[in-house]
Amino acid sequence: MSKLKIAIQKSGRLNEESLKLLKSCGIKIDNGRDQLKAPATNFPMEVFFLRNSDIPQYLEDGIVDIAIVGENLLIEQEKEIDIVTKLGFSKCRVSLAIPKEATGSGVQYFEGKKIATSYPNTVAQYLKKNKVSAEIHKISGSVEIAPNIGLADGICDIVSTGSTLFKNGLKETEVMFTSQAVLATSPSLSKEKQVLLDKFIFRINAVQKAKNTRYVLMNVPNDKIQEVSNILPVLKSPTVMPLAEKGWSSLHSVIDEGAFWDVIDSLKAAGAEGILIIPIEKMVA
Repeated sequence: MSKLKIAIQKSGRLNEESLKLLKSCGIKIDNGRDQLKAPATNFPMEVFFLRNSDIPQYLEDGIVDIAIVGENLLIEQEKEIDIVTKLGFSKCRVSLAIPKEATGSGVQYFEGKKIATSYPNTVAQYLKKNKVSAEIHKISGSVEIAPNIGLADGICDIVSTGSTLFKNGLKETEVMFTSQAVLATSPSLSKEKQVLLDKFIFRINAVQKAKNTRYVLMNVPNDKIQEVSNILPVLKSPTVMPLAEKGWSSLHSVIDEGAFWDVIDSLKAAGAEGILIIPIEKMVA
C-alpha cells in the first residue's frame, strides 16, 4: 500500500505546530530523536523532517507529496506548487521596515536606497509592481541589524509581533502581504495519493471547524424555544431536551466562538438561563 509523503520543518515553531496538527488529526508518528523520516503508525503516511528552505524543491520534484510550509516561502521561491488549504497557524506579515528616526514612509521611501532581506525575489517583484528602484542586498539570518551597521537603509522581513524590530530600532513602514502555514501539494501527485490526501484534508477540516466553534447549552422556557433558536446560528436546528422542571427545556447547539459575545445579550433577553460553553475537539459536518 502506498503512503502519503508529507514534509514538515525540521525544527522551529512550524515544526511544533505541524506535529500538533497531525496529532489532532489522530495521526501518530513513530519518530525518534534526530530522525529525518518517520512513519505514521495508524495512517498511510510518512513524515519527512526537512530544512524549511528545501521543502518547495522537494515538492516540485515529487520527492514528497504534500508539505506544511509557510506561504511566504512559496511566494519567494516561485515554485509551481498548489496550495490545498490554509492552516491558520504561524501567521505573520511580510513587511518593509526602516529606522525609527527615518522621516519617509511606505515603499516609496526606498527609491534609490538599499534594502536588506532574505526574500530578494519577493522584494524585487514588489518594487517592480510599485515602480520603485532600489538596491537589494540578500542576506541570511537576522536582517534587522543591517541598517545599524550601514549595510542598508531598511529591511524586508517576516514580522509576528514587531518586538524584534523595536529592539533593533526599526519601525514597520509597509505590510507587503500576510502569510500563514499552508498545506501544499506536489504537481505530480498520483490518483492513489489523492485519495489519501482527501482523507487527510477531511480530518484537517474537522479539526479547524472545532477550533472556531463551541458547544453551547442553555435552559430555555418552552414558549421561548423558537425565539432563542432564531438567534443562534446553528448547523441545522438545535437539540431540545425537556428538563425535570415543567415548562422548561435544555437547548443544545453549536456556535461560532467569535459570534457568542455578539448574541449573548439577545439570548438572555429572550429568556435563556444557565448558559454553558464547552470546547469541541472535532467537528464533522
